[in-house]
Amino acid sequence: MFCHLHLHTEYSLLDGACRIDELMGLVRELGMDACAVTDHGVLYGAADFYKAAVAAGIHPVIGCEVYVCQDMDDKTYAAREYSHLILLCENQRGWMNLMRMVSDSFTRGFYYKPRVDYALLDQYHEGLIAMSACLSGDIPKALLDGRKDAARQIAQKYLDIFGRGNFYIELQDHGLDDDKRVLPGLVELARDMDIPMTVTNDCHYLRREDASTQEVLMAIQTGKTLDDEKRMRMGSDEFYVKSEAEMRALFPAFGDAIDRTEEIARRCHVEFDFKTIHKPVFPTEGDTVQMLRDKCQAGLLRRYGPNRPDAQERLDYELSVINSMGFTDYFLIIEDFIGYARDNGILVGPGRGSGAGSIVAYTLGITSIDPLKYALLFERFLNPERVSMPDLDIDFDYERRGEVIAYVERKYGSDHVAQIITFGTMAAKGVVRDVGRVMGMRGGGRHRQDDPLRAGHDPRQGHRAEPGASPGHGKRRPGDGADRHRPQA
Repeated sequence: MFCHLHLHTEYSLLDGACRIDELMGLVRELGMDACAVTDHGVLYGAADFYKAAVAAGIHPVIGCEVYVCQDMDDKTYAAREYSHLILLCENQRGWMNLMRMVSDSFTRGFYYKPRVDYALLDQYHEGLIAMSACLSGDIPKALLDGRKDAARQIAQKYLDIFGRGNFYIELQDHGLDDDKRVLPGLVELARDMDIPMTVTNDCHYLRREDASTQEVLMAIQTGKTLDDEKRMRMGSDEFYVKSEAEMRALFPAFGDAIDRTEEIARRCHVEFDFKTIHKPVFPTEGDTVQMLRDKCQAGLLRRYGPNRPDAQERLDYELSVINSMGFTDYFLIIEDFIGYARDNGILVGPGRGSGAGSIVAYTLGITSIDPLKYALLFERFLNPERVSMPDLDIDFDYERRGEVIAYVERKYGSDHVAQIITFGTMAAKGVVRDVGRVMGMRGGGRHRQDDPLRAGHDPRQGHRAEPGASPGHGKRRPGDGADRHRPQA
């Protein structure tokens, strides 16, 4: 059996065109029972991929195509060169290690791309299976440059890091001249060093006819037009999700390497737990339940004055629900950093969304809207029959919100604080404009800096990125050598 172990979803932003919701149906149609996700440098799509695969009865293999450099702390122009490497999670330890590496690649190693280095790979190699990647891998690049000794040294380095049986030489053929040139060298190297081989297709879109669509995506990413001879391109229409029969026809002499894909997939077993809620803890030695009640009682008197049995009844009910659901510390944490903002003259919004229906939030000063006066329902915010984290929408002064974030990081630890990303998709107007531009049509102007329809994101901040700044292959100057499987770039 064959299954795909090298595949880029739409989360390889403006580079991958394998839509997850359509991918699983195609995998089943092709008779495969396993598939991997290996987006460029990121794990954005892992959860969506996992859910879709499980729902479709497909065995999910979670991985990433990381960018490997010599020293991820080196941010000089000379250090721009990087190579690709496929990492697949064999178990939960591997998943934890891959998450740590990808996080470090952004927080420490980001320079044009989120990068890792050999030292980081060695530190977090446990539970991971590595494959030598596409023509942008460091072993294929060395072979294409005629540096056989260097290729052997790199292969030995990966063997030393991951151990025998955990590193594979990856064979590909997309009809490119470089594929034909490098294949004999890869096979010779694998046999000489007794490294197992496996066969993959570098899937960037679902079907052959999607190649032109993917070319448009890359042109949008890099800010080029389709008639630009120097634009980045794939070089063939073979980067699609091929059937087992097509792969065997491409590699008739490597049946064992094709079968090995299924063997690798079956080794990879990672489970995502979407049911357990990991609740935050308020740092105190006291009884948080009593602390929350005391704060709310003081706020109740301040907000309503004495003799408001209706308000007291509502408060008692809400506190019982909050405490029974285990969200006591959550409210104390929110009240804490909002109090910090107000004490330091940082403007805080009055509250919005379903959180305005909570009298607990109102008495704590989290919101400024009286839920009794406006007959707002607490159950729209928190319902004991539907266990989920409460969602309090809080607005701070835009120019000083960073101070609040810094306070939370200081108090609770930077490793307990994260910002989230919002993925934008192009609506019809944006699609027409961008596609028109890359096709050279008049009126298809360049994006404004603040255009909300732009689809590229700065992967570090969740902000819209300049064309070419997405974590896919990204902008490339002629001669970079970073993406060797795009010979016409």
